[in-house]
Amino acid sequence: MSRSGSSSPATYTEGAIRDHVAKLSSVMILGFLAMTVGQLIEIFYIGKVGKAELAAVTFMFPISMSLNALTRGIGIGAATLIAQSMGAGDREQTAMTVTHCYILVLIFTMAVALVGQFGASYLFILLGASDQVLVLATHYAKIWLIGFPMMGLAMVSNGLIRSFGNPTFPGFIMTIAPVVQVIVGPFLIFGWAGLPMLGLEGAAWAFVLGAIAQVLLAAYWYFLRERLFRLSSGRFLASFNKSAVGILQVGIPASASNMIQPLSMGVVTWLLAGFGTTVVAAFGVASRIESVVGMVVIGISTSVVPLVGQNWGARKFERVHEALNTCYAACLIWGLLAATIMWFGAGYFVNFVNDDPGLVDVAVNFLHIIPLSIGFMGLIVVSTHAFNALRRPMPALFLSVARLLIVYIPLALLGSHFFGYIGVFAATAITNVLVGIVAVVWNRRTLSREQQLLSEA
Repeated sequence: MSRSGSSSPATYTEGAIRDHVAKLSSVMILGFLAMTVGQLIEIFYIGKVGKAELAAVTFMFPISMSLNALTRGIGIGAATLIAQSMGAGDREQTAMTVTHCYILVLIFTMAVALVGQFGASYLFILLGASDQVLVLATHYAKIWLIGFPMMGLAMVSNGLIRSFGNPTFPGFIMTIAPVVQVIVGPFLIFGWAGLPMLGLEGAAWAFVLGAIAQVLLAAYWYFLRERLFRLSSGRFLASFNKSAVGILQVGIPASASNMIQPLSMGVVTWLLAGFGTTVVAAFGVASRIESVVGMVVIGISTSVVPLVGQNWGARKFERVHEALNTCYAACLIWGLLAATIMWFGAGYFVNFVNDDPGLVDVAVNFLHIIPLSIGFMGLIVVSTHAFNALRRPMPALFLSVARLLIVYIPLALLGSHFFGYIGVFAATAITNVLVGIVAVVWNRRTLSREQQLLSEA
């Protein structure tokens, strides 16, 4: 790809769709697997420190997921513009959009990190944390937030680079952080090599070091490899405002849609807090184990924005439909395989992290229920990305809100009342199945309608 001039060829408008999906997805799946395995190893380290520490980091999950979701939304807004600019062959517009997106992300993440230093404990109290677990979670969060701006910039870079047409480099960015955390973690957590034993705070500092490594690698791509820095424009403020409007037009609804999963996680954590520290800790362990296989469908879905965006921009509608059908099928096939793996391996996986009998019992029940719906969760994510790629974020937002407020919360409350924590887990699986089916049907109807409007224009 040329690094000079005003245009670049689109990457995904030619060639076999299945090959593009496989290449885009495989790189991201490997990156996500590295990330989730790294998180699982972190949980293994923390599990050796204590059950209270496991519960504390579990209370951090919905908060970190929420912040990541909001940040990714900004990146999705930019990625849709970049994919369509690349489809039209306009490199200069692509460079401006990348620059403006990074500025928006930096402003947002630094503001959040600052506010979080003062407000983290209040969020944990709302989620049901108390006593020692509250203190541990607050200390962990304050350190974690130091690395959040760097992690946010690196995370957004992954989507922008894929939309730019490079499916490989994001995998390196995603992989380097967990590698750093896995290597450095035990030195800081357990006090290896004469270092002070920091426990849970050591895990937070390992995250910060991993985020630094990620952002340095992303900066290499941005500043040196592709040279996409465009601050020198004499009309920078006017062009920034225009880009910001275009990015946030999709980014804000996308962020809101992304928030549904962490909000659901928050509801689950709040409900489970009433059953005690052991149940919360078990949920933390099991959800990290499940995410190893669940992230595969997320990896598959990451191919949607560049494929749909570029081919929609080039008016190659059959390729858009083929890309989505390929992603849907891949999610369902993997979901069946993942459920089988978790059903037979749950006990072994949990005991590897922590062998407390009560914790193992709860976590195994989780892993026998939730993975049954992984394929359908993939359908939801693929459909959401497709709506955003078309720059039609409102159906995705409506689906996400309805998923939480109309379907999940009522089912979770009923399940908790009648069946305890088992009912909370079952509500998650049932919600994924129902909303996944609705999402596919709605997305296909939207594609047909938008295609007809463009054909008639």
